[in-house]
Amino acid sequence: MNEQIRQSTDKPYNINLWVSDTDVAGGAASEAAMEKVRALYRPYFDEVGLEMAAKPLSFSSRFENQVQVILDVKPPIFSFLFGMPSVQILEDCRRRGIRTMGAATTLDEALELEAAGVEMIVASGFEAGGHRPSFLAPAEKSLTGTFALVQLIRERVRVPVIAAGGIATGRGIAAALALGAEGVQVGTAFLACEESGAPSFYRDRLFSAAGQYSVITRAFTGRLGRGLRNKITEEISGKEESILPFPLQTQFMSPLRQQAIAQNKLEMILIWGGQITPLLKHRKAAELMHALIEETTNYFDSKVFK
Repeated sequence: MNEQIRQSTDKPYNINLWVSDTDVAGGAASEAAMEKVRALYRPYFDEVGLEMAAKPLSFSSRFENQVQVILDVKPPIFSFLFGMPSVQILEDCRRRGIRTMGAATTLDEALELEAAGVEMIVASGFEAGGHRPSFLAPAEKSLTGTFALVQLIRERVRVPVIAAGGIATGRGIAAALALGAEGVQVGTAFLACEESGAPSFYRDRLFSAAGQYSVITRAFTGRLGRGLRNKITEEISGKEESILPFPLQTQFMSPLRQQAIAQNKLEMILIWGGQITPLLKHRKAAELMHALIEETTNYFDSKVFK
């Protein structure tokens, strides 16, 4: 993999890992938990004519094995979320010349990352699509917006801050930079491009009227994340106590997802997307990148910033 990347570009790149990749105590779901989740989701399995999913397989963390690959291939940047690697892993990265970048959803998380010697911090605001990568407090308590979070972190840390969440235009990039970010991460806008690898129905959904409404939910994976509102997110809301922990919930939902895709029942599929989804315009990555650069440059060249 590393050789393929190097053959494709001579620019810096990063490889990303989840430090905490399971919330399952003991590795498997109990029979009592399975009874609850089956009762909750049975109507959806029935709707697509699918037998109830089998009990998910037990799951053990893969992070230690994955991080060894990082140390072996030595990418320019190792980025991570849902926690922080051990002191030893961070030191091993430094010795190999691998720069480190961690995600923070709160000021406290940013301070802990900096204290450990992490070299860049991604300020992940609650507008962002995808999972909330919180690690010091429950995700439901880590819902600060991007532009407030950037300012809070920028005032207290010395390392570069990267804004993430709710950014899909040059105007958003300019705002993040003006507030102290050294860079930005753009997620949903690139996910909507053909080069992302997302299925065409997925990308079309982001550009549809459904893109106007996003929610944060545990209904599909067991971890809190933001995606487009749909039938299941609405009906499961408030019943999270019956959902399996991550990643067992993902395994449980996999057959339902596959059958819903086959039957074109998109209201039963989670489409990850941020609050900025209604502003998406571009379906080609090159067009999006050129537009972002041009719009950002124009804003900083305008009288507003003089």
